[in-house]
Amino acid sequence: MSTPLRVLIVEDSEDDAALLVRELRHGGYDPTFERVDTSAATKTALEQRAWDLIISDYSMPQFSGLAALALMQQLGIDLPFIIMSGTIGEEIAVQAMRAGAHDYIMKNNPTRLIPAIERELRDAKIRQDRRQADEMVKYLAYHDALTALPNRTLLHDRLQQAILTAQREKKPVALLLMDLDHFKEINDTLGHDRGDRLLQQVGSRLGKTLRESDTVARLGGDEFAVLLPLAESEHATLVARKIMKALEEPFVIDNLPIAVEASIGIALYPDHGENADSLIQRADVAMYVAKHAKSGFMIYRPELDQHSPKKLALMGELHQAIEHDQLRLHYQPKIDFKTRRVTGVEALVRWQHPERGFIPPDQFIGPAEQTGLIGPLTEWVLQTAIRQCRTWRQAGTSLNMAVNLSTRNLQDPQLPRQLAKVLDACAVDAGCLELEITESAIMMNQANAMDVLTRLNAMGVGLSIDDFGTGYSSLAYLKRLPVGTIKIDTSFVIGMATNENDRVIVRSTIDLGHNLGLKVIAEGVENKESWQQLRDWGCDAAQGYYMSRPLPATDLTTWLSTSPWGFAVG
Repeated sequence: MSTPLRVLIVEDSEDDAALLVRELRHGGYDPTFERVDTSAATKTALEQRAWDLIISDYSMPQFSGLAALALMQQLGIDLPFIIMSGTIGEEIAVQAMRAGAHDYIMKNNPTRLIPAIERELRDAKIRQDRRQADEMVKYLAYHDALTALPNRTLLHDRLQQAILTAQREKKPVALLLMDLDHFKEINDTLGHDRGDRLLQQVGSRLGKTLRESDTVARLGGDEFAVLLPLAESEHATLVARKIMKALEEPFVIDNLPIAVEASIGIALYPDHGENADSLIQRADVAMYVAKHAKSGFMIYRPELDQHSPKKLALMGELHQAIEHDQLRLHYQPKIDFKTRRVTGVEALVRWQHPERGFIPPDQFIGPAEQTGLIGPLTEWVLQTAIRQCRTWRQAGTSLNMAVNLSTRNLQDPQLPRQLAKVLDACAVDAGCLELEITESAIMMNQANAMDVLTRLNAMGVGLSIDDFGTGYSSLAYLKRLPVGTIKIDTSFVIGMATNENDRVIVRSTIDLGHNLGLKVIAEGVENKESWQQLRDWGCDAAQGYYMSRPLPATDLTTWLSTSPWGFAVG
């Protein structure tokens, strides 16, 4: 069966064009074609129709192959461009290739035509896939994967721009931070999938209450932000009331009505802060007070800052927990798709507070980074994880150990030296350790990050990019990083079952990683269907509840010897 091919023929000779079409048909193609021989006709054809390929004569009475090539480039079109001429010499052929032509064929020797077309179509598909992946990654760097709303990075940028505009026009800017009340209970009761769909509906409903010039962003978890450029406090208060009103009607998920309440904090430029960071911090304080006062919303006042010590108190308790070994590590296996066996584990910190009970990592890791406690916390995690790695290896269980690094860790030039000491003290080879770094942490200070990563790589430590696709901005920079693995973010993997965009993202990321020579691991594999789909797409390894939840070391040792995914210990 012939392969359809849309080909634009730039040729003044009808006979030569007919011979070319016949050659294409003999080569197994079913061409749809148009012949043009002027600049205007070529421009019209390129603008009005989609083409797979351009084949052009080099010299024509009213036009030329190089002019056609330049026109295609001016229009921003990337198509395979092959020059086919009876007069072209080697010098002119080189000139044409330098100008951007992909190949040249002599009319009196068309045997190279079909192989050249096959090669250039294949290369064009690779270029297209890479462009799509690049565009997707750039989009995801500034948007939340779950709701498609602007993320924290884009909000910060827009807030800074709004402040600059407000400075020129001597007008205020309002920032609202919103947190859903009791969202953890909704997640625990109805499940994370329904919780995610609830967040999507909340984001959609927020957008419908605002002006086109306003920005709704999701900052993470159940926290949203609303930016109101050139807005007085009265307008900010009105918007807060509209949001509260919009949330009154129950949300319906799988025919279940879910009541949602929210707490909103409001901060204004220039009254409460003169830069983006100070406004975000003060809106957060106001939101915290509104939540505990059950007042719905609150405008920041300096006296509200007295409520912040509760967070500081938690950090004081975390300091004690580190010093007195009150934290615990759980380990989640990574499973190789080809062998269906464990290749390593990821160490995840857990805090079981003696009075408050289990405290989720997202409630203490972020504040630890802000207060400087992330250094001692990371040191404790590294020491504990590496000691456990040694214990397993002494028992005959060879598992690589992955540990997460934060933004501040990656900016610490002492990290490689400190890590080398821990590895040496525990007599564990650096190749047994893998450090996982988020994309946003790398982009925070690229020069420092590159220096630290290069030194870690020189030690033999493995490096991987965690939550890939949620905060990166440059594929060109990614290619220069000394990393060996990328991990596809959980949100995309879970979304594959219901969201075509997530399927495209996951498959493109696997192809992109392999094209760059990287190993690809999928996080959040929660069912057999996801496992099979990722396997079929050539993903290298996976983590997720379908195989195993994160487990304490003793439980994981038992799991390794009893699970079909594990292997005999000892």
